[in-house]
Amino acid sequence: MIASARTIRTREDRFLEMLPQIRKQARFAFRKELPARRQELIAETIANCWVAFVRLLDRGLDDLIYPTPLVQYAIRQTRDGRKVGGRLNIRDVSSEYAQRRKGFHLERLDRYNDRTDEWKEVLVEDKTAGPAETAASRLDFGTWLHSLPAARRKVAQTLARGETTQRTAQQLRVTPGRVSQMRRELKASWESFHGEPAFA
Repeated sequence: MIASARTIRTREDRFLEMLPQIRKQARFAFRKELPARRQELIAETIANCWVAFVRLLDRGLDDLIYPTPLVQYAIRQTRDGRKVGGRLNIRDVSSEYAQRRKGFHLERLDRYNDRTDEWKEVLVEDKTAGPAETAASRLDFGTWLHSLPAARRKVAQTLARGETTQRTAQQLRVTPGRVSQMRRELKASWESFHGEPAFA
């Protein structure tokens, strides 16, 4: 029991020594992704590295473990849509594997215009929403956004661009807790703007 706990601690320590280099290479590999997506891909790559690391140790191949081959393998696995603890599902439309195999891709329903510093929601018209409702929703969002005080508007625009709470806090020089609080306030403001009842 004591020996196995010592082995686990040693494994963790060894992996933690390699982690900065693994993280650095994963950041570089996914540098062109949107912030939230980039964080998800980096986390998946690190998880993949850990699994491969433990497998190599279990097979007694300690001498073959180096951070660069581990992370390069993990990056390829992550790009291929292979997730740790998950199966490749060709029927799941959000699965990268299904998108690649079936030849389709999902589009974001928002866009940010750097030139005008405006964020607009792109609404998809379907059988239940006609052109008039789509146009009204776009106008409502723009009107609501411009009704906000400058500080809240800046938070809303930053979050709408896909930034995480942490990155938003860093950019706007506030605490992450304040950003989370403002996110809830923005949600309540939007619901109030539409006359929706607020639930506690």
